[in-house]
Amino acid sequence: MRAMTTADVRARADAARKFNEVAHLADDEDGGYSQVVASLAVLAGIAAADAICGHVLGECSRGQDHRQAVAMVRQVKGADDVAAALGRLLDVKDGAHYGTTALTAKVVTVALRSSATTLERMEQILRQ
Repeated sequence: MRAMTTADVRARADAARKFNEVAHLADDEDGGYSQVVASLAVLAGIAAADAICGHVLGECSRGQDHRQAVAMVRQVKGADDVAAALGRLLDVKDGAHYGTTALTAKVVTVALRSSATTLERMEQILRQ
């Protein structure tokens, strides 16, 4: 675990927003950037989860195993949807980050929707 300040939370939230924005820009391209889109969606979800945990719990997960972050998000009241979305993003992480073949449109859609869930909830939680 790593303690997070208000500035850290803001930085991770800003990163989540930017990763998401660029994912959608890449998705609009005609070049078949499925791995890039999914990778950015994964990064957006991880950053959003960090911001949520930092805001509510004062710390975020910093282990090598990102699945620890899912368990940590579950500690945040009312964030079960974020934990589930983060789990789905982590399911595509290896293929997106390290794979050598294009991802299916279904995988990309799941990644973008899961990323959207994490960001929407992040925005709601940060306003509290």
